[in-house]
Amino acid sequence: MIRITHLPLDAAEATRAVYDPAHGAVVVFEGRTREWNRERRVVRLEYELYPEMVERELERIEGELLENHRVGRVAFLVRSGAVPVGEVSVVVAVGAAHRADAFAACRAGIDELKRRAPIWKKEIFEDGQEWVENPLENG
Repeated sequence: MIRITHLPLDAAEATRAVYDPAHGAVVVFEGRTREWNRERRVVRLEYELYPEMVERELERIEGELLENHRVGRVAFLVRSGAVPVGEVSVVVAVGAAHRADAFAACRAGIDELKRRAPIWKKEIFEDGQEWVENPLENG
């Protein structure tokens, strides 16, 4: 399941999408806007993306996770536009028979999303704004 939206994300939707009675583990990662970054107060993050390109890349990542990890289902929820402090900007959920496989695949899923998906992030601070050059270094 892949969904890209400008609306608030609901991790429970991703959890339901990966549900399977054969799964003994479901791991869900939520990426949220935090209030402080590099000793500056963050007001919000702004994400710009091309939905069709992001969806295609997430489909490739989903396929790789299913092929390279012993997992049954994967879900990605991605938010575009302004995301205030405390709100969720990305959700990755993985269902698997065992927790080690689910944790490994979920970690790989968010890392690959941040490395490969064409998403640009701007941090809006109380005292200015700047584009994030390497989102992997900035969590």
